[in-house]
Formats: sequence, C-alpha cells, structure tokens
Amino acid sequence: MLQELLCRRKDVLMILPYVAIVQEKISALSSFGIELGFFVEEYAGSKGKFPPIKRREKKSLYIATIEKGHGLINSLIETGRINSLGLVVVDELHMIAEGSRGAVLEMTLAKIIYTSKTTQIIGMSATLNNVEDLQEFLQAEYYTSQFRPVELKEYLKINDTIYKVDSKAEAGMTFSRLLNYKYSDALKKMDPDHLVALVTEVIPNYSCLVFCPTKKNCENVAEMICKFLSKEYLKHREKEKQEMIKNLKNISNGNLCPVLKCTIPLGVAYHHSGLTSDERKLLEEAYSTGVLCLLTCTSTLAAGVNLPARRVILRAPYVAKEFLKRNQYKQMIGRAGRAGIDSVGESILILQEKDKQQVLELISRPLENCYSHLVQEFTKGIQTLFLSLIGLKIATNLGDIYHFMSGTFFGVQQKFLLKEKSLWEITVESLRYLTEKGLLQKNTIFTEKGLTQKDAIYKSEEWFQFSFHITKLGQASFKGTIDLAYCDILYRDLKKGLEGLVLESLLHLVYLTTPYDMASQCDPDWMIYFRQFNQLSPAEQNVATLIGVSENYIGKKASGQAIKKKVDKDIVNRLYLSFVLYTLLKETNIWSVSEKFNMPRGYIQSLLTAAATFSSCVLHFCEELEEFWVYRALLVELTKKLTYCVRAELVPLMEVTGVLEGRAKQLYNAGYKSLTHLANADPEVLIRTIDHLSRHQAKQIVSSAKMLLHEKAEALQEEVEELLRLPSDFPSIEKA
Repeated sequence: MLQELLCRRKDVLMILPYVAIVQEKISALSSFGIELGFFVEEYAGSKGKFPPIKRREKKSLYIATIEKGHGLINSLIETGRINSLGLVVVDELHMIAEGSRGAVLEMTLAKIIYTSKTTQIIGMSATLNNVEDLQEFLQAEYYTSQFRPVELKEYLKINDTIYKVDSKAEAGMTFSRLLNYKYSDALKKMDPDHLVALVTEVIPNYSCLVFCPTKKNCENVAEMICKFLSKEYLKHREKEKQEMIKNLKNISNGNLCPVLKCTIPLGVAYHHSGLTSDERKLLEEAYSTGVLCLLTCTSTLAAGVNLPARRVILRAPYVAKEFLKRNQYKQMIGRAGRAGIDSVGESILILQEKDKQQVLELISRPLENCYSHLVQEFTKGIQTLFLSLIGLKIATNLGDIYHFMSGTFFGVQQKFLLKEKSLWEITVESLRYLTEKGLLQKNTIFTEKGLTQKDAIYKSEEWFQFSFHITKLGQASFKGTIDLAYCDILYRDLKKGLEGLVLESLLHLVYLTTPYDMASQCDPDWMIYFRQFNQLSPAEQNVATLIGVSENYIGKKASGQAIKKKVDKDIVNRLYLSFVLYTLLKETNIWSVSEKFNMPRGYIQSLLTAAATFSSCVLHFCEELEEFWVYRALLVELTKKLTYCVRAELVPLMEVTGVLEGRAKQLYNAGYKSLTHLANADPEVLIRTIDHLSRHQAKQIVSSAKMLLHEKAEALQEEVEELLRLPSDFPSIEKA
C-alpha cells in the first residue's frame, strides 16, 4: 500500500468486513499518514464523502467497509476517476460467500476489473478453498503459505479426557492426558464440562478465550467460572480492575451490568453484541493489556476483533443451534497463539460423545467452497448490479450486460449455481423486472451493427433490440443504495410525508429513517408500546395518525383482544422502533432506553447505527428527486444526530476515529474541547490526565485527530483554489 501511495502516487482502497476493524486500522495507520504525507480516510457507517475529495498533492488511503467500498467505487467510476485508484486490498476475501454482503463485494470487484486496466486487486484470507474459481474471476495469481508465527496445537475434550488432533492417526486423534483437577460435588453439577479446570490452567498469567454458542451462554459461563475461582484472583492487578469498573460506570452514566460487576474483579468478562461499543472497547483494551485474563464470547469475536489468546476453548461445536462449519472453526481456533508473546497457542473443543464422529469429520474435511451470492432472494443481487451498470453507463444494452455478467464470479460459477435457468434467461428476466418496476426504461432501438458471433445466437430475443437508461426513481435508488425491495415503499412514504410533515418534534423524520429490514424482524412488547403511545404529545400522536397506527389498535394488542381489521405489521413495528430511536435522541442514554423498552443495550446501539446509515442513504435518495428538496437540509442534521447521539459539544471529539462517547466525555472534562485541541495534545499529558488511557491509545488518538484536521484543512484549501480558478468557459478577448 505504501509503495502505491508514495512511489506510484496512486490512491489505495482497503476493504474490511466490519466497522470495528475499519476504525482499528484507521487508528493504527494515521501515524504513518502524518509521517509520510498521505491521507487516511474512513468510509464506514454514515462517514465518507461521495465522490471523495480530489486531492492536489497528497494521495489517500481509503479504509472502508464492504458497502461503503462499493459506494466509493461507484462514485469514482461515475466521475471518471477510477484509474486514480492504484490498488484495492480486500481482507477476509472469503466474505464473498456471505449472503447479500458477499454479493456487494462481488459487484465491487467486478466493476473494478471491467472499468480499470491499471487497478490491482489483492485479496487475503486464511479460510479459502476453491481458489481456482476466484483466480479465474479476479484474473489473479495465487500465493499461499502455511507459515504461522506461533505454533497452534489442536485438542478435543470428551468427558475428562483430552485428545490431540492428529490427521495421521487412524482415529484422527491421539490420547494426550486426563484432566487432573479436584472437583467437589457442587462443582461437578455446575460445571459438567470442566471449564473451570481448563481455564485455571492458564489464567491469570496467560489469556484465555471461551467461545460460547449464544449470548446468554456467554454471561452464564462467565458467572459460573467466577463462582469457583480462588480469592487469590482478586489480587491480580486489583487496582487496575477497580479503575476499569469505575470507567465502565463513567461511560454508562453510573450504570454497570450486574454480571460484569461480579466477574471483572476476578479478571473475567463476557463479550457479545448485547454490549455497547463503549463497553466492548473498554473490555477489549483491558484484555489486550492483561487486566482481564478471560473473555467468554460469541463467534463474532473471531472475525471482528484482533484479540489473541494463549488458549482458545470452544464450549460446544455449535453456533446458536447450527453445527459448526469448518471455516468458523478455523476462524475461532486461529485466535490461539500471540505473536511476540507466546511460543505456542492451543485450542480445545469440548464435545459430547454423540458429536464425536461429526466433529472428527469437520476437522478432517477441507474448508467450505466460496460461491457467488449474486443470485439470491429472487436474483436481488443481479437486479441491483444491473441498475448500477446502467446508471454508471458501464453497460446499457443486453449484449454488454450479458458480457459483463460472464466475467463475474457468478459467471465463472454458473455451471454449479444455475440448474433450471441459463445466465441469459436470468439477465433478461432481471431487466424485465427493473423495467416493470419503473427503475429502468427501454429506449432507442439497438441496431444489429457491432453484434459478435456469440451475440448472434440471441438476436431473436426481442430485448436485444433495446438499450436502457435509468429512470429518476432508479437513479435515486442506485445513488442511495436503497434495497430494491423497499425503494417504491420509501418513495411512497416520503411522498405521503410531504402532505403533512410534522416538524414540531423529530418523531416523523425518525420514522422515515427507521430501517425497513429491522422493522420486519421486530417483535414489539405491546404493553410497553401502549405505555409509550399514551405519553405522546398531540403533535406526536398526529404523526402516528398520519402513518396509520391507532391507539385503539395498540391498546387491543396490549390487552390480548382479537383484531379483525387488517393492519400493516411492518408499519406498526417500524413506528415502535422509531419510538426507541426518538427516546434515545431525547435522552442520549442507552441504559435508560434499554430499561424502558426492555431491549438489550447493544441491540439499541445497532438500531441507532443502522438508522444513521439508512438516514444517509435516504438523504442521497432525496438529492436525486427534485420533489423531495424539503427533506435534504432536514436529513443532513438528523443523520448527524443519529450518528453521534450525544450532547452537541461532544460531536467534534467523536469525529476522531476511536473516540467513543465515554472517552469524549473524559477528554471534554479534561479541557480538550475541539479537534484542534486533540490534534495538538501531548500524548504523555493525555496519559496523566485521562483515566485508563494507555500510551499506545493516546498516540493513536492524537494521530487520528491530526489526520482529520489535515484532511479538513486540505479540503478548505481545495475550495479556495476552486473559487479563485479562472473558469474554462471564460470569454476570450478574441470573442469579445
């Protein structure tokens, strides 16, 4: 990446699977950017400019999530700047097989290959199998290595016996040892899997991760282990653990999870999506520095966060109720072994006799193949792709679109994926669907001139006669990256909103930016819904009436009465979620909202993040449709409120990558009230004045703030020069 940025003077895009890793990389690489003279720009959630600012001298390293990376590539193609991108690095390339996110990643890479001959793509993964298919799609060379900086030893535990995984042995495993731990009758009953024995062999001097099938199981296991740990564990880094509890309370307005209150003094915590990002960040920092020695966690930690351990224990060969996949197993045990700290790492998978055969097959089988997910949920991925191809004018007729499709990962794999229909038939069907939905329009007749021999086979196809252009609704859906299943519903909702937009409170706007997909999965607590409904002001009740949800309906649901009148459940659910968001914007306290709505605080934060992202999408949607001009200014402000959801004075600090609400409050109270303050801070002074801040974190915060300040200054300089530049169409003296 540095070679591209500094020697070849080209921009670089790094695509990562999760927001947390994007922020981790931004923090880590900002200091390089400051020292070596390039920009590090974040494209995650609602952050990132489209198209990116065209820099005068310095080059940019864009660090993006899969979805934001796709938007960035679209904007570079649209503005004719795709060749300014020298390199695209895709970490965790196996994500191409992950449902709708995989389809987005595939679209991104296919567009780069099709539109730029100078952009190099590098994909990396530790869990890929059918590499030949990916090679063909990416027109790539393949490099592989078995090198691991720390040796990994794999074990299985059945009852009180531990076996070493050994592919050369006939049974696939060999006897290693018996667990030697004195169990009382009470402990045997509480801990039949001998987890206490396994973890106490390594903690507190070494770190340990215990992967559990569910979130609830994480909490239960953490509590159970702590009940049986010796009081000696309380003394290990006692002062730092007390400091940590204090910090957890500070970031949560005085609240502390009762489970963490019991477990942290013993050096143990749980880690899953039910926690807020502030809490997760604090726990991760404490684990990384050895203050916590044991985390019980769900499988998402294996892919989302870089937290290695001396020993990794898999509580069961299941993720939720699904049996473990080979790729998931490899990701989890891959956390064992800390480079530069341990000489060896070990994994132990706990299993029952009934699962033994299935687990041995799992361990011996190759990794799962990656398959294209462009065709899924009634070809939704392909329809989205076609809309963007025509919107960007990459391909505007059936022949060109078909040729593009033949070069995708899906095109390479069509023989496996298509049993009943050909690629040609799916292409025609998708174009027909988009036209009928009013997103595309058939226009001028396409002549036979320029048809290749291959195309001639399909000449009789009536759709071959047409070229296509994108309609205004299609352009808005494409620019806003709106799910095609919801684009007409969104248009209808915004149109209806214009008839009586209620601006006395934010509720109406919040409803319009509440994500449709989360509403369809929501299951309201009707008593809470009814209670919240009764507390609405007359203006807020007017919003509910305009949307079509009556107090009478909610009251009947709360009292369990039968309802004959048909009501759109998605609208009712969406209003319920908008109540949650609206309450959160008013109170800016996740804990109190979590209590009010009886929802996990982590879920509420995920809802908030999704709403901020969707609000940004709706803003781009409205920018393309003149009739929705009124929403534009309103949604800019709402997106900012949803993105940060804190007191206004903390927003400038939270723009810095890695600074969440808790840290922003600490910095603000210590006198660092602006981006300029942070960019000019001395890391050594920060360490002394801010609780629970390591030297490494202090340096990263200052570097990230400097980088952001430089970016903003450069953008203003660009604007000044643009204003002072003589227009290219300025009348010449000769003409005059």
